[in-house]
Amino acid sequence: MISALAGTAIALVFWVTLVLYGFSSFWWLLEVTVLATGWRADDESEIPLENIQVRILTYNSPSTVQVTVNSVPEKIGATKVIAEADMDIDGADVHVVPDDFESQAQKKGRAIEWARKHVECEEEYILYLDEDSIMVNFEGLPAADLIQISEHPLRTGSWWVYLCEVFRVGYQREQRAFHRMAYPLYAWGGAVAVRHELENEVTWDVPTITEDTTYIWRAAKYVDQQGGKFEYRLLNRRFRNQAPPSIREMFNQRRRWMSGTLRDMYRLPKRYLPLQFTRIITWTLSPVIPLLSVLAFLYPQFVPQHGLYQVTSIALFSMLFVYMIAGLIEYKKYPEVWPIYLVLTPLVVALHAVGALWGLFRPATDFKITEKTPGRVTQDQPERASSETLADLNPDLDAEIMEPNKPTEEDETPTSAND
Repeated sequence: MISALAGTAIALVFWVTLVLYGFSSFWWLLEVTVLATGWRADDESEIPLENIQVRILTYNSPSTVQVTVNSVPEKIGATKVIAEADMDIDGADVHVVPDDFESQAQKKGRAIEWARKHVECEEEYILYLDEDSIMVNFEGLPAADLIQISEHPLRTGSWWVYLCEVFRVGYQREQRAFHRMAYPLYAWGGAVAVRHELENEVTWDVPTITEDTTYIWRAAKYVDQQGGKFEYRLLNRRFRNQAPPSIREMFNQRRRWMSGTLRDMYRLPKRYLPLQFTRIITWTLSPVIPLLSVLAFLYPQFVPQHGLYQVTSIALFSMLFVYMIAGLIEYKKYPEVWPIYLVLTPLVVALHAVGALWGLFRPATDFKITEKTPGRVTQDQPERASSETLADLNPDLDAEIMEPNKPTEEDETPTSAND
């Protein structure tokens, strides 16, 4: 027989987990239904292309970088490649980060900080791209302190990873509410534009493995200390980037994200910490919700208010499918297999959570670069001739660049981000 104390502990685990996940789900629904109102800027071309400098960060992937450079609009003020090794890129100036450059920042952050100090910029805004970020339907920027461009990861080596990315993009629909927050909750550094003047005040010179999210928190704090309000805008242009090529690479990526968030959370105001902690716990425990629901059904004697628990847990379990549906709607691809994707959602959620759980219990201390799939095999890469390229895995890639996604009916609604 289980003692009364043990029974109370078991019941507490069931209900605390459910309450945490319920709070996180409620917050997401509040974001996408209420706080997201008026998320679009009045004029998304307020900052013309001529006043934007593009900087592409790479370790040493010339084939991948060349595809990204090819997608940059001709009227862009300047295109710079910030690399760790010299390479020949058509249509861009290549700047190599010297080995002896010292900075508190690591890897990508170190390269950005070196470029901030040493690469000339006459433009008002800098648009930072990862080496695999393919620009789509880009005509300019709204005026803000930081502008996030939305992403649509392309398939590389694993269909499971691709589905995890679809799920993640669906969850990231919450970014449409971030303009309401003094401190946006995270940023995707693969396509983010910053006001150059503010960047020089904030800098990137801090020790972190999640330089994008850390920058947005630090920039928001700096603006707040100056008596202003940090201005964030989301530009829904769905730039294409690469999903990790394998499940292991995805685990490492998610582990780094979780580790960097945990390490840098102290930069957030205290009022944000309960929300952030709840989101972290529910991300790592999301696969547990259906399991607890089954256990509660099998052992109802351990769960007070069993009927209420069952109804609530089923409702929260359904939220996983809501996130996936949101991702599928964002992508608008392969609708004939959407039912299969939905059936696989619980497994996708479990895979998506493994790396985060790993980072929670064993945080990463270094930035592990995610392997990239080459855009196309070039003459100087004969060793890749037998491997699949990004174009092979995504045959509609060229068509997408030539004829990008049409704005949705919701996107075309002219509303103000200050409503």
